[in-house]
Order: sequence, then C-alpha cells, then structure tokens
Amino acid sequence: MGLKRAQINDLIEQTGLLSADVWRRLPNLIFPPRCLSCEAAVLDVGALCGSCWLDIHFIDGAVCPSCGQPFELDPGPGALCGACVQSPPLYDRARAVFLYNEASRALVTGYKYGDRTDRAPSFGRWLARAGGELLADADLLIPVPLHWRRLFLRRFNQSALLVQAVHRETLVPVLLDGLERLRSTQQQVGLSHAKRRRNVRGAFAVPDKRISAISGQKVVLVDDVVTSGATIEACTRALKKAGAARVDILALARVAP
Repeated sequence: MGLKRAQINDLIEQTGLLSADVWRRLPNLIFPPRCLSCEAAVLDVGALCGSCWLDIHFIDGAVCPSCGQPFELDPGPGALCGACVQSPPLYDRARAVFLYNEASRALVTGYKYGDRTDRAPSFGRWLARAGGELLADADLLIPVPLHWRRLFLRRFNQSALLVQAVHRETLVPVLLDGLERLRSTQQQVGLSHAKRRRNVRGAFAVPDKRISAISGQKVVLVDDVVTSGATIEACTRALKKAGAARVDILALARVAP
C-alpha cells in the first residue's frame, strides 16, 4: 500500500473500529522501531538501544551553573568551574544533552550530514529536558544560523530543526531569523581556539527588522554542538548588542575541556 507512518497515524485518529491501544501500536507493527543511532530493534520510536544508551555520556548530574560543564564531584551550590572563574563567558548559562564522544558524534553527524532529520523530534525532547531550567521563563528560541551558501548545499539548518522540535515540546516562541550570518566562514573543525574566535568574529548580526523583537527578551540560542564556544560567543555578542536581556545556550552536545 505504500502507507507512511504519518498516514497510518491519521487513520488511527479517524477510525473507531479497534481499541485506541491497538491502533496506537499498529504503526510499530508495520514499521518496527529502530535505534536512532545503530538501527537495532527497540521498543519505542525515537529511542536508543541499550548499548548505544550506555555509550553516550548524558549530562545528568552536577554541572557548572554558568557553562554547564559536568562536575566529577558536586562542589556545592553556585560553585563555578575553573574555566568560568578564570574567564566568565559572555552568555548567561549553557546546558547540553550529552558530551561529544565517539558514540554521540555518530548520532549528531548522521543527523547533520546524513539527512537523518527524523532524529529531530527525539532530540527536541532531550533538549527540552536538559534545558528545562533555561526554558522555564524563556521568551524566544533562536537557532545559530547558516550562511545562505551552506544552507543551499545542506538544504536545511540543523539548529533550526532543533528549535522547532523544542518549540513543539515547550511552546516557547520561535524566531528563526533572529540572527543572520553575514559572511561564509571557514569550517571550525581543526582550527585552534584562537583561530576559531578570529574566524567568527563579526560574522553574526541581528537583522534590523528583528531588533525590536529581541530587545528586552530572554533568549535561548540553540545549536547542535558546542566546541570551543567561539560561535556561541559571537552569536551572544550580536544578541546582546541588539538588547537581549539574557542569552542562554542550549545544545545537543558539548566537547569536554
């Protein structure tokens, strides 16, 4: 019949011939759920298998209240990590779902470069949970933008899809064009920390037509991976220049220092 899962879900809502529980399970019988990462069989759509779950380092314990870096031991309320004490970040707070390791790299790069946009709904749920503190009183969700040339080649902005997925979980308003990338920058992969900062310096701005929408607002900036922090710092600088009252960062993954 060539029915897609969405079409079957529509049939579920429209018919009353079978029990609701049977109809809810029917799509999984026709399209057995697969692990988001390795494609092994799982019980629920959008889940990880046990092996992949163990390999991915989810951040769920004590973290630096500023940058979100996980602590090995809880230092107590309000204690900052050494990096934030030495050089406080420009943004207000940052949180991430998991650390960027070999297992999570495969999950993210498959989404970003392998057209696995079907992972976005699950990522949105994870982001909403990891960023609950940031999202509780947020006014706007804004994605880190791509330059139009890169967007044309990739066909989608992975951060924009994450923003939309988080919105569906939290109903925090979205401003997809709250930031623009003024120039095409060199890929950050392989660059030193100093070169990363120079590479994105002045690369982002708030469009004039969006300044009034951002001024005085509590913004959550969403990205897929935070590495050196150069990109999110450059975006934060642009948002605060436009008058944002607060800029928090929410990412799928962060690189451990």
